[in-house]
Amino acid sequence: MKKVAVVLSGCGVFDGSEIHEATSTLIALSMRGIAYQCFAPNIPQHHVINHLTGEEMNESRNVLVESARIARGDIKDLGDFSAEEYDAVIFPGGFGVAKNLCNLAFDGAACEVNEEIRKVILWMVKLEKPIGALCIAPAMMAKVLPQADITVGQDKNTISVVEQMEAIHHETENCEVIVDEKYKLVTSPCYMLDATIAEVFQGALNVVDEVIQLWNEQK
Repeated sequence: MKKVAVVLSGCGVFDGSEIHEATSTLIALSMRGIAYQCFAPNIPQHHVINHLTGEEMNESRNVLVESARIARGDIKDLGDFSAEEYDAVIFPGGFGVAKNLCNLAFDGAACEVNEEIRKVILWMVKLEKPIGALCIAPAMMAKVLPQADITVGQDKNTISVVEQMEAIHHETENCEVIVDEKYKLVTSPCYMLDATIAEVFQGALNVVDEVIQLWNEQK
């Protein structure tokens, strides 16, 4: 059975993983008979947002601990990840990607990517194993993978940022995916567009299906 690593960035759209995108990814994998293991870096969150008011809270949280909420406790420290043990890796979106896994939300095209995250991405590319990225996560890929073909939907500001990082951007509608064959990178905009939860799920499912297609092409 194929097994996919799903890398989370916390719990909640404004300071962690987008929960609908994360759970849609897990459901899509399960529907296709693919095993998965959740991972997250064991690092402090950049900040904590009250998702009811949108205001920053005076407290600190840990990305791995918060991500465990989505994974029902079945999660591993990203430092223990080995690309040899997984057939693909998928990154759901959410501001946690742009705040915790990298600092794109603050530094734009000049951002830096967490070294563990960078290692995972480059390790999978070296082994020619697929990578999926939803929502804002493709922008992080643009920083690590030179001239990657990606999509972040239609948001002009984000498109400008990824193009400054020399990504090749493709505007897309809900549920569409872009496949970069050289990196085996599959991206879809999800909540970067005005999407329904059903469209977000379909986008995640389409990413999983394209990952499966990449596996089939390797045979």
